[in-house]
Amino acid sequence: MNKVYQKKHELWLSITFASFAINDEEIKSRLYDFSQIAFRHMKWLAADILSNADNYNYDRDMMLYKKDNVFDILEALVKEVESIQSVYGKGILADRIKTDDTYLLEYLAQVLRSESKNKPVTAFNMKREWLDKNLEQDQIDALTLFLFEESYKEYELILVYAYMQARTEDITQYNVFQDLIDESHFHLKSFGDMMAKLGILALPREVHETTYVIKDLKQFVIDGIAEEEAAKVMCKELSDAIKDEELSKFFDFINYQESYHIELMRKLL
Repeated sequence: MNKVYQKKHELWLSITFASFAINDEEIKSRLYDFSQIAFRHMKWLAADILSNADNYNYDRDMMLYKKDNVFDILEALVKEVESIQSVYGKGILADRIKTDDTYLLEYLAQVLRSESKNKPVTAFNMKREWLDKNLEQDQIDALTLFLFEESYKEYELILVYAYMQARTEDITQYNVFQDLIDESHFHLKSFGDMMAKLGILALPREVHETTYVIKDLKQFVIDGIAEEEAAKVMCKELSDAIKDEELSKFFDFINYQESYHIELMRKLL
C-alpha cells in the first residue's frame, strides 16, 4: 500500500508542477484542479492504509518534466497517469481514483488534439527576469532565495499537517490542520507560479521522515510558530527590498496570512 501511496504522491506533484509550468490560463487552472483531486486521493489512501493497520511515508523517486513546450509536458503526464493504473488494485476507493484518472487522461487528450495549445514553456529557462520589470540583481537574488526556501516550507507543511490530520480524532486539531493545509496549498501555488515566471521552477527537496513523524505535538507547534514568525520576517524584508509596488503588496499579503497561521497554531496549544 505504501507503493500505491508513493505513486499517487509523485503524480500529485507532477500534475501540480505541470500546472505551474504552463502559461495558458485555462490549462493551468484545469491541471491545478486535477492536482487537488490527486491530493484528496492521497488523503483517502492514507485513511485506508491506517484503517488496515498499515503505514505509509513520503519517500519519492521522480524527476520534474523540464520540457520546452506544453505538449511535451502533457505527453509525459499521460504516460505517468497510465502507468499508475495497474497499482491501484480493486475496491470502491480504487474505482473512484481510476475514474478520476480516466477523466484526466480524456482532458489531456483533448488538449493534445489542439495544435494551437502547444506553446513554448519558459518555466525552466533560468533567465531570472521578472516579467517586463527591470528589477535590480540583488532584488532578483533575494526573490530567488525566498521562493526556493518558502516553496519547500509550504510543501513540507502540507505533508506534515496531512500526516498528523490522518492520525487525530480531535475535531479541533483536525479542522486547524485542514485550514493550515489549505493555506499552504495556496502559498505553494503562488510561489510555484512565481518561480515559473522567473524561469527557475524546481521540485522542493524530499521531506525526511524525522520531519513528519511527530513525537511531541506541543513542541512541534511551538517550533512551528517560531518558523512562521521567521517567515513573516522574510516577507517583510523582501517587501521592503523589492522596489516594485505590486510585488511588495503581495508579500505584505502573505505576511498577514502568516500572522493568522500563528493564531491557528496557538489554538492547537
